[in-house]
Amino acid sequence: MAQPGTGTLVLANGWGFPPNNVARVVVWEWLNEHGRWRPYTAAVCHHIENVLKEDARGSVVLGQVDAQLSPYIIDLQSMHQFRQDTGTMRPVRRNFYDPSSAPGKGVVWEWENDNNSWTPYDMDICITIQNAYEKQHPWLDLSSLGFCYLIYFNSMSQVNRQTQRKRRLRRRMDLAYPLTIGSIPKSQSWPVGTNSGHPCSCQQCLLVNSTRAASNAILASQRRKVYSGNGNGSLAVRQSNTFNGTAMWSLGTMQASGTGKIEQVRSSNGMQVATFSRSQSAPSHTQLPGQNNLNRPGTQRVAILSTRASIPPGVPALPVKNLNGTGPVHPALAGMTGILMCAAGLPVCLTRAPKPILHPPPVNKSDMKPVPGITGICRKTKKKHLKKSKNPEDVVRRYIQKVKNPPDEDCTICMERLVSSSGYEGILRHKGAKPELVGKLGKCGHLYHLLCLVAMYNNGNKDGSLQCPTCKAIYGEKTGTQPPGKMEFHIIPHSLPGYVDCKTIRIVYDIPAGIQGPEHPNPGKKFTARGFPRHCYLPDNEKGRKVLKLLIVAWERRLIFTIGTSNTTGESDTVVWNEIHHKTEFGSNLTGHGYPDPNYLDNVLAELMAQGVLEANLKD
Repeated sequence: MAQPGTGTLVLANGWGFPPNNVARVVVWEWLNEHGRWRPYTAAVCHHIENVLKEDARGSVVLGQVDAQLSPYIIDLQSMHQFRQDTGTMRPVRRNFYDPSSAPGKGVVWEWENDNNSWTPYDMDICITIQNAYEKQHPWLDLSSLGFCYLIYFNSMSQVNRQTQRKRRLRRRMDLAYPLTIGSIPKSQSWPVGTNSGHPCSCQQCLLVNSTRAASNAILASQRRKVYSGNGNGSLAVRQSNTFNGTAMWSLGTMQASGTGKIEQVRSSNGMQVATFSRSQSAPSHTQLPGQNNLNRPGTQRVAILSTRASIPPGVPALPVKNLNGTGPVHPALAGMTGILMCAAGLPVCLTRAPKPILHPPPVNKSDMKPVPGITGICRKTKKKHLKKSKNPEDVVRRYIQKVKNPPDEDCTICMERLVSSSGYEGILRHKGAKPELVGKLGKCGHLYHLLCLVAMYNNGNKDGSLQCPTCKAIYGEKTGTQPPGKMEFHIIPHSLPGYVDCKTIRIVYDIPAGIQGPEHPNPGKKFTARGFPRHCYLPDNEKGRKVLKLLIVAWERRLIFTIGTSNTTGESDTVVWNEIHHKTEFGSNLTGHGYPDPNYLDNVLAELMAQGVLEANLKD
């Protein structure tokens, strides 16, 4: 139906620069770790524009307009956002759009995330959705913008074309983005010359000046080492990784006397560079990379180079992503190290860390095959019905042998001596269970007070099984507290890294949010289920199929997930993994949850064994 349209960006001469004396809407954006330009809110953009009018070389404290952005400062000279608590630096840009587009009208389109809050779309997607909405299209396909989503306006929903997951979206009115008319003053070009007068000595200015020094040193090193003549009248331009494939120099500088063209050539060291060839000498006002940065709206849409060049040899790369610190270098260490290296005159090239490949290429349903040797492709679990189990004392007695003369050592449950009464005396009283009775577990031989084992059983899942608190040996069939859900599994025609000779088993877990039962930490309270459906991967070989069979047993015993506190987000009362590791990264291993990992299958078999899921449990 509706296809994403273009033309929202004000263009001139085909280069993406706004012409003189034409009104346009200004949207400030920052580059996230996924290479997407994310817009600041209209209120923040107004604040940045006000500061820009007063001092084009100054800094913008975002916390003055939005308390949630208090750690962030924008340095207008280096065009970078700096996070004070982590040292993370991210590029920012000043983008321009037509006043009749969504930002000019104050229209914001948002989708509902897993936290039940609303996230705004990227500005180009927002404008595309608004255009389709105004034309009264029933739906919109975002695939041409790089997203496998369908937007349905009748139900105000977004549907993932691969997983069919449905999310709500909404359209709301907000403050219109700032409007500007005419050309940008020359004093706002980037980078600006050195400041005159005495510098401020406050802590904030010292921080901003340090950030500025780092950025200027980076530019200086790029001018010295990267921007050099190649001896044939062409000017070689090496592309920076910092902007993820966008040109760092003003396209306006190409409008010079004589004819000119951009060519891709390969230098002697094998690196692809861009050359600007011309029949006449370069004009004296040719600008260097990084200049006129405020005048370069939409450089990611109109890139000079179509290929991504490498980092200059000998320049250390410091990853600038990872607000959660999952990269090889902590973000604060990377940022501050870059500042110190630049202060010492050493070249630094700030790059974004590589992105993990979480999912395989799209797979048609006809290409998904059942796993040989396993019946069906799905297992469902319903709401748990607690068994009317036998007396806890009877369950415990089933697994122990009575000890008449116990040794004089501690009971590791109550920490009282075995020759004395249990520490639970007076708290628990069962008929026939005297506080001084001691039992020995049949498999492992560890000794405990009978009353202590009863107390431990009452504090657990009460499923008729018992687990030794010392060696974790399991007696009976252990079950967990996993909420109801669905487990699907099938073979897809793609190979995992390290297993190129076989296809892949994909497991899809889906657990909806719900109400906690009596076996959960807070009965009657709602629990959340973030990140579902979760996709996991195994190699389709003999050992991979055995792991899948055991995972099915663990799923049916409710051992894969539980309800607790997330180690990633700190959120409580949410569905979390339960000590059986899964590989959720398909084509890389940047997070530690992917392939290649030659020890993973053996490790997960050991984890399943620790949960009492053994190969002997498999049905023929």
